[in-house]
Amino acid sequence: MFDFANPHLLYLLLTCVGAAVLYALARASRRRKLRSFGRPEVVETLMPEASRYKPTIKIVLEVLALAALVIVLARPRAGQKEEEARVDGIEVMIAFDVSNSMLASASDDPQGISRLDRSRLVLEKLIDRLHNDKVGLVVFAGDAKTQLPLTTDFYSAKMYLSELEPGMIANQGTDLNTAINMAMNGFSPDEDTRKAIILITDSENHEGDAIEAAKLAKENNIQVNIVGVGSAKGAPIPVPGRKGEYMRDMQGNVVTTTINEELARQLADAGGGVYVNAASSSALEDLESQLDTLEKSEFNRVSYKAGAEQFPTFAWIALILLVIDLLVLERKIGWLTNINFFTKTDKK
Repeated sequence: MFDFANPHLLYLLLTCVGAAVLYALARASRRRKLRSFGRPEVVETLMPEASRYKPTIKIVLEVLALAALVIVLARPRAGQKEEEARVDGIEVMIAFDVSNSMLASASDDPQGISRLDRSRLVLEKLIDRLHNDKVGLVVFAGDAKTQLPLTTDFYSAKMYLSELEPGMIANQGTDLNTAINMAMNGFSPDEDTRKAIILITDSENHEGDAIEAAKLAKENNIQVNIVGVGSAKGAPIPVPGRKGEYMRDMQGNVVTTTINEELARQLADAGGGVYVNAASSSALEDLESQLDTLEKSEFNRVSYKAGAEQFPTFAWIALILLVIDLLVLERKIGWLTNINFFTKTDKK
C-alpha cells in the first residue's frame, strides 16, 4: 500500500509544470533573438562554448529535484500498516489562539520567548502523552477554523503546530466563544466517547459570550480546559517582519497585552475543566491529570509503523539531483565538441 500523509501538498507539483513551461518559453525567446542576428547555424559558430543540450539537462534535473521535494513534504508512506486495534482513549480538540497578541512575550521580559512559541512547546509535549487518544486542531482569532480534524496521526498534528502564525486568520481579535463552538463541532457524534477541549490563549476576549459557550460544552459532556499564556504585567506586541518595532494605538502609544487569568479561570469552571498557566512547571502534569478524570472509551486506532515513512528516500533523490545539477556546467564538453547527435553527415 502507498499513500500520502499530506496529499493536498501534491498540488505543488504544478510548480514543476510551470517551471518547465517557463523554460520552454525562455528557450523559444532565445532562438528568436539569435535569429535576429543572422542564420542560427552561423551565429552558433560565434559561441563555440555554448552547449545546445546542457541547459535542457540542467532544467530536467532541477524540475525532478523540485518534484522530489514536493513529495517529501507530502510524506509518502508505504508498506504494512499497523493492524487495526481497539484501544481506550478520549477525543481532544485543541483550540489555539493565533491572534496578534500571541506574538508578545510570554513573560515580563519583552524580548522573551513569544506566547506562540511557548504554546507550541507545551502542546507538543502534551501530544506526546496522548498515547491512545484522538487529537484535532482549531485555530482562532476574530474567526475560527478547523486546521486538523480528529486523528491519531500525531506526526501531522505536530507538523501543523509548527506552522501556526497570526496571518492564518485574516480577521484579528480574540473570539473565544467562536473558538469553543468550532471545537465542539469537531468531535465525533459518538455520545459514548469522552471529549475535552484544550483552549490555549492569553484570554483577551473581545467578542461573544465565552462563558456561555463553555457552559454549553459542559452540558454536552465536553470538558473545557484552559492553558493561559502571558504575564499579568503585560508586554508589547511586535510588528511582524519589523524587528524592534511594536504595535501602537491611534494616539501613537505602544499597545501592551496582559493575560486575563480571571476570565480563564471562569471559563475552566464553567466548562468543568481546569486552568493552568503555561509558564508553570506543573502545567503539563495538572492538565494530564484533569484529562485522566475522563473515562476512556473504546475506538479503532490505525497508525503507521515508523518504517512506513518513505520521505527520506525522496529527500536523498532530491539531494543527488541537485549535486549533479551543480556539477553539470552549461558550456560544452571538450571531447564532444565536434559530435552532432541529431544530424547526419553526407557520405562522399
